[in-house]
Amino acid sequence: MAIEIHITAKPKLKKPVLVDGFPGLGLVGTVSASYLVEKLRMEPLGYITGDQFPPLAAVHAHRPLYPARLYYSEKHNLIVFVAEFVIPIGAVNELADKIYEFARKYEVSRIISLGGIAIKGEQDMVYSIASLPKISDQLEKMKGVQLIKEGATTGVTGVLLARGAVENYPVISLLAESQEGYMDPKAAAMVLEILKLLLGITIDTAELEREAGKIDTRVKEMMSKAKTAHTQYKKVESDSSLGTMYG
Repeated sequence: MAIEIHITAKPKLKKPVLVDGFPGLGLVGTVSASYLVEKLRMEPLGYITGDQFPPLAAVHAHRPLYPARLYYSEKHNLIVFVAEFVIPIGAVNELADKIYEFARKYEVSRIISLGGIAIKGEQDMVYSIASLPKISDQLEKMKGVQLIKEGATTGVTGVLLARGAVENYPVISLLAESQEGYMDPKAAAMVLEILKLLLGITIDTAELEREAGKIDTRVKEMMSKAKTAHTQYKKVESDSSLGTMYG
């Protein structure tokens, strides 16, 4: 079975924006897209299946759900695609093609992909890539956004950007500076703040920022404990009475 998009509702949308969120660095894409769905009270639009997708169900509020889903909001003229698993490399091109075809079929005005990028300094910047020069010009004028001049972007988003550039179709990638190794709500809040400006919507990211503070505190505590343990280990290691223990 190939990848299929199953539509379960028929909303009245007029050239909506499609926002997608894939798991990646800091889980920024999945966290920000899911938060958007929750706070805007979006309705289920459908789900996506594929023979290379993992055989699992995501459980939310006691309900089993397909791990790749679509939601919509008529009020905000918005569609959100969220994936809760890493897309297998062998499925990337086909999924990108399916999303692109879906966008064309439903007259989506533009695709905006949310994600994370490794921190280069302070965590205060959202990087962006756009398929069209006119969109790049718009993004370049936004505070807190920096265009990526050279590099590479992979996965479904990379394929969508390349195809959009060739076919003159608007695709945007927003990448918030993110911590490695654990979920980063602060980065998700950062990317949503830029998305708010692009879409002209109101969404409170305070809950994400509070969660980020809790995680930051926990991580610092773990790092402090690890440092203390390492210091104690080095002290024991240098103890002369143990000098011949390991030969």
